[in-house]
Amino acid sequence: MKKKGFTLIELLVVVAIIGVLATVVLGALGDARGKARNAKRQLDIKTIQTALELYYADNGTYPVRSWTSSNYASTWSAFSAQLGLDLPKDPLNDPSTGHAYTP
Repeated sequence: MKKKGFTLIELLVVVAIIGVLATVVLGALGDARGKARNAKRQLDIKTIQTALELYYADNGTYPVRSWTSSNYASTWSAFSAQLGLDLPKDPLNDPSTGHAYTP
């Protein structure tokens, strides 16, 4: 009588194939995350541009930049509110890493 089941070699081959497929999928997901972050950055810039143009149309002038590195966070929030936007708290840094944006 012959026993039914898989040999150790067959199981190892299946596990190796699953590992290779998982690596390929995770690599593709990493690229997609980066592209999504870049798309969000571009959308944020476009939103700021549109808000500035609307502000100019309403007021005949652009808002004055009055912040320095010491009061940057509070004035950025005020600027965001002035334009009526919910902008990222720190547009100079990537929220996922906290580091400055790089190309």
